[in-house]
Amino acid sequence: MLILQKSQCMGYSKKLLSLFIALIFLFACENSEKNLIPEALENNYENTRQLSQEFKDYWYNGEAEITSYSLKQERYGELRDGHAVSIFVTEDFLPKAQVKANGPSENNIPVMKLNQTKKYTTGIYPYSVMTSTFSPVSLASHAVKVSHSMQEWCGHVYVQLNNENPYYEVQLHSYFEGEADQKLSLTKTWMEDELWNLIRINPDELPTGDISIIPSFEFFRMSHQEIKAHNAYGKLMQGDSISSYTLAYEGLKRELTIYFTSTFPYAIERWEEIHPNGLKSSAEKLKRIKSDYWTKNSTEFEYLRDTLLLK
Repeated sequence: MLILQKSQCMGYSKKLLSLFIALIFLFACENSEKNLIPEALENNYENTRQLSQEFKDYWYNGEAEITSYSLKQERYGELRDGHAVSIFVTEDFLPKAQVKANGPSENNIPVMKLNQTKKYTTGIYPYSVMTSTFSPVSLASHAVKVSHSMQEWCGHVYVQLNNENPYYEVQLHSYFEGEADQKLSLTKTWMEDELWNLIRINPDELPTGDISIIPSFEFFRMSHQEIKAHNAYGKLMQGDSISSYTLAYEGLKRELTIYFTSTFPYAIERWEEIHPNGLKSSAEKLKRIKSDYWTKNSTEFEYLRDTLLLK
């Protein structure tokens, strides 16, 4: 019979107690981290991204990347001259409130935000279009929020998608009869609006082949179609200096191609969109700057618009 001395028993007990405490601490930390992630994203918690130092140096330096584009936009069967601006920036996001965080908090998650604007005229009256997309940076997950607005002299519309429940929750407000105020629940799948951020984070994650995807909110508002997923084919072409990603919607007779630099930071140089009527919208890069633009709201900084070649 094996007889353990009292000191040996006490030693083993202390080791077991230490192990038990360590396991509790590890479990608590893991749950604490998971609680910072929206419930809708918890299933993807294991799909974390390892961000390179190069990525952190570029995107976490307190500045946004601003790019201006010359725009030719199809509307009412004609191509209109205008300009587009894409503002990419990383920021803290409150997943529960679904808004930008005002300050540091343990409840924040880091996101890549794209504010993409377009301005052009149709005859006598102007169009102003903006789409905002918020995508998790450290999680390989769908965007946590997408909002879209369009203003012109006839009225304005607003669409917002929130990814915080088992489904995408969509709210639509429109001045058009038959649209008005709507609330929709959509099965989660790819979204065209989130692909622009994904290019900037990691283009290797872009969906390819036959996919189910929700077209851009801009497309839905322009065409006044029901917001829902459609079948498309995604194709990634990697070149030495410029790569491209194409989405082809056979059922919609629509195709979008985005051209971006093949190496980090995967900057978007131009894009083309073929519409069901056969006309092609296009955007070509004018200028690109890095700036903490939110501090540049004095008239003395208006020269920066000249830098971006914005009229």
